[in-house]
Amino acid sequence: MVEAERNKHVAYVGLGSNMGNREKNIAAALNSLESTRGINVTKASALYETEPVGGPPGQDSFINAVVRVETTLTSRRLLAVCLNIEDSLGRKRSVRWGPRTIDLDLLSFDDEIRASAKLMLPHPHMHTRRFVMEPLAEIAPDFVHPTLEQTAAEILDGLPEFTGGHD
Repeated sequence: MVEAERNKHVAYVGLGSNMGNREKNIAAALNSLESTRGINVTKASALYETEPVGGPPGQDSFINAVVRVETTLTSRRLLAVCLNIEDSLGRKRSVRWGPRTIDLDLLSFDDEIRASAKLMLPHPHMHTRRFVMEPLAEIAPDFVHPTLEQTAAEILDGLPEFTGGHD
């Protein structure tokens, strides 16, 4: 087996934007992921428009998507890439769950389970959020949540029509 193939990981990344040209922001983030050495975007969901929940009132709607990536990076390095992309696209972290040009969340990385101050895997809220589970179930209905042991489709079926909260 070739070394690069042995060290290839599958991860899912959530993307969201509710400031400026939301579709352009998502496309720019996707382009940045695709152009990063060691990352290959293999699937991307459609764009989903959702109302913000949990943040300050008066925010615009979010555009959300989920992508599947194959990567030779570690989970920590992939998270660092996501944070760098956010910074490069003008993300400001001034208000919790506030408006943002772009948000990239590392949802899962192989079957890794991690709870540290900087990285929690799988994402601790993904299974409660329709705006994550709907695009994830679109591109990977058989994805199995590492701690719940349910597929994305099963989790989505159990969610109320609208669940939200952005971070």
